[in-house]
Amino acid sequence: MAPPLSRRHLLQAAALAAVTPTFSYVATGRAAAAAEALPVWTVQPFSLDEVALGQGLFADKRQLMLDHARGYDVNRLLQVFRANAGLATGGAVAPGGWEGLDGEANGNLRGHYTGHFLTMLAQAYAGTGERVFIDKTLTIVEALTEVREALRHEPRVLGTAGRFGTAAENVRGSYQYVELPAQVLGGAAAITLSAWVKPTHDAGWARILDFGNDTTRYLYLAARNANGVPRFAVTTSGAGGEQGLNGTAALPLNRWSHLAVTIADGTGTLYVDGTAVARNTSMTLTPAALGTLAHHWLGRSHYSADPVFAGAYDEFNVWSRALTPAEITALQGARAADTAPGRGDLASYAFDETTGGTFADASGRGLTATLRRTWGAPSHPGFLAAYPETQFIDLESRTSPDYTKVWAPYYTAHKILRGLLDAYSATDDERALDLASGMCDWMYSRLSKLPDATLQRMWGIFSSGEFGGIVEAVCDLHALSGKAEHLALARLFDLDKLIDACAADTDILDGLHANQHIPIFTGLVRLYDATGEERYLTAAKNFWGMVVPDRMYGIGGTSTGEFWKASGVIAGTIGTATAETCCAYNMLKLSRMLFFHEQSPKYMDYYERALYNQVLGSKQDRADAEKPLVTYFIGLTPGHVRDYTPKQGTTCCEGTGMESATKYQDSVYFRKADGSALYVNLYSPSTLTWAEKGVTVTQRTDYPREQGSTLTVGGGGAFELRLRVPSWAGAGFRVTVNGRTVPGTATPGSYFTVSRTWRSGDTVRVDLPFRLRVEKALDDPSLQTLFYGPVNLVARNSATTYLPFGLYRNAGLSGNLLPSLTPVSGKPLHHTLDGTEFAPFFEGTEDPTHAYFRRSEPRVVFGGTDAGVANPARADGTTLLDEIWAGAPFGSKGALVTRVRTTVDAWVSAALLTRADGDKVVSTAQQATFAP
Repeated sequence: MAPPLSRRHLLQAAALAAVTPTFSYVATGRAAAAAEALPVWTVQPFSLDEVALGQGLFADKRQLMLDHARGYDVNRLLQVFRANAGLATGGAVAPGGWEGLDGEANGNLRGHYTGHFLTMLAQAYAGTGERVFIDKTLTIVEALTEVREALRHEPRVLGTAGRFGTAAENVRGSYQYVELPAQVLGGAAAITLSAWVKPTHDAGWARILDFGNDTTRYLYLAARNANGVPRFAVTTSGAGGEQGLNGTAALPLNRWSHLAVTIADGTGTLYVDGTAVARNTSMTLTPAALGTLAHHWLGRSHYSADPVFAGAYDEFNVWSRALTPAEITALQGARAADTAPGRGDLASYAFDETTGGTFADASGRGLTATLRRTWGAPSHPGFLAAYPETQFIDLESRTSPDYTKVWAPYYTAHKILRGLLDAYSATDDERALDLASGMCDWMYSRLSKLPDATLQRMWGIFSSGEFGGIVEAVCDLHALSGKAEHLALARLFDLDKLIDACAADTDILDGLHANQHIPIFTGLVRLYDATGEERYLTAAKNFWGMVVPDRMYGIGGTSTGEFWKASGVIAGTIGTATAETCCAYNMLKLSRMLFFHEQSPKYMDYYERALYNQVLGSKQDRADAEKPLVTYFIGLTPGHVRDYTPKQGTTCCEGTGMESATKYQDSVYFRKADGSALYVNLYSPSTLTWAEKGVTVTQRTDYPREQGSTLTVGGGGAFELRLRVPSWAGAGFRVTVNGRTVPGTATPGSYFTVSRTWRSGDTVRVDLPFRLRVEKALDDPSLQTLFYGPVNLVARNSATTYLPFGLYRNAGLSGNLLPSLTPVSGKPLHHTLDGTEFAPFFEGTEDPTHAYFRRSEPRVVFGGTDAGVANPARADGTTLLDEIWAGAPFGSKGALVTRVRTTVDAWVSAALLTRADGDKVVSTAQQATFAP
């Protein structure tokens, strides 16, 4: 039962009060920020519920994700947690992909996606106030509370409908088995083993039973061998000495089957559903020959790589003789007790129990069986995961990566922890906070015992040692709990080699796994907040500068094949697996966090670039109930088609994509810590409620389809309004208040300040003219990408080689290249050039696109007039036209012509251009007509 909601989450719905006592939630919105705003931050964010998105590009994209969140059954996410705890899963089907046992690396990352989903739900609730998101959040929190409680105890019987009555279910992923006492075989020289089973999975070599010491001396009955049929074997000399019986057909899934094995007088027989399917007349080994065995298991193998049996057991009987075929047949229609053979005289388990963790033996020998976990029990009561603690244990001695064995367990722990903290922020449900605190207590209990050298080795291992943004989350918990152990835990993740190098501004990123390391630095900023240690903040700032712009693609993304290459190599890294979406998500978080400490406009310039391009463009423009439809990689190769259903599904990037799409408004506005200034970082339709000042700010715009925005103030008071002037902004940036121009210089890459005592109804208009420009790959200036204001424009073309385009032919005096393109009627921000359509990167389509093109300006052309002269180039690739237009903007045509003349003279003097051709160039410029 969920606890009652706190008063600050409930209010009476006034509109419905007269009809019914209905209540609805009031969003707290604390999930918008990593933590409550901290005093050390000189600029502080607003929570998501304080910034309401208006109609526009962001609201449209968010709606698609909200539809997914509303419709997805969270019990599917909980399936892997419940299974791990041995709880009933209610028939829910795990999502699969990275969240399923059959997914990549055996599902070793399962559980991470639930954390992402919790964060999405918390953010969706904060942004909309819709009850459905809270209901789903509380369902998950309640279930995880039950899971942790179950993990704290020995396994409990999970009863299900059996062949004759009640049966014991072994849910796949529970790692549970039944341990029988040592005397079960009784040293018999002849034997019958009989079991009713209902397999639910077709994994090979899952044992129905396995009695033995190790992988040398044993007997087993497997539901499926390598050929998919049942197999019985007995040996005293390992696999090579097995005496076996193989079935002829696979056992059906989700249906009861009866298996029996008899051994007597050198003959072994395997029966399936009463029919003898295999006979071995040379089976000389018997239980007596095996001697005393250490283990007698139902459902578990002595070969550690074999899976645990998934399915259900009804009766299991052992007789000290070989039953006759007729007696085996009799067992098909009734319980053994009601047939001629009667119950097994060595052991007899009916599996009628519905509670507890043991099974009674009805043979009269009192051999009570016990339900166990293959991995024992958690090392601490705070442990919570969707898989055993074994990955965490393995990592402590691991020296090399192998994600089929250990796949970033602390990364998964981070996602769950973060989701729980966000759930607590949204609901005030103390159970979520208790789960989060327990997880950190458990992690501290493990990690605090390890030598520093072990920790440094662990965190340096590719993938296996990845821990995501766990430091940030642990610091956020510490801010709530105040427990010294929690802050100490955060510092146990220090990767000193990385921190020290970045603090010294030494670039060691070449060859590193990008998304393994980016969130480390957000955590370092939070450690600086908590400790005041300058090296943490310095390292984070320097790291940011190593990525932006030197490892950044035009859309704001970074990484190739998940890794970084040498600084400054852009063209040389472009491939089909560039720009992992998680990297953009984490770079945005870091940029935002750094801005709280240092209000450098470069952080918000980057934020706009990555948000409006890669992040928006990573979400497909359609809804889907099953998948969030978010990219993993965004290939930047020519003709690349985005894949919105990457890998096997439920990937890290789909998880961060769900989060990104429900927090678009988190950085539109910030406030100075003392309340003296309001930062407008992004031009986005939205309404800010600044409760402390009694002020609202409503921003109306269709940006980036509109080149400007109008802000209207509600309430009043004195504060500075700081409007971001993007680094790409031109001379046309203009601000008016109530129709009057505000004097001052709007420097690109800065904030324009309007300081006044505001009155309700004051209207601020920001005009922000776009211009078309190119950005060149650092290592190949001829490879370029196109921007119109903040929007990256991509060519839609199925060609798989770089397309050549020229842009100077109709360039305007301002340097704006837009006149060389033709707008597409009825399609904002769409243009054509040489028959190819250019469209905004943010449009989530499946069109083949070219994010980069090859710049080709073979002729000197001004204002559409060809000078009849080839465009010469220097040894470094810089052309005559490049050098001329580098002087833009030009205040007049005369200024441009002067630039042409001086540049031509220099090129003639350098013997790069003949005087005759130079005169033609100047003459053409004099005669041409130019756009502004």
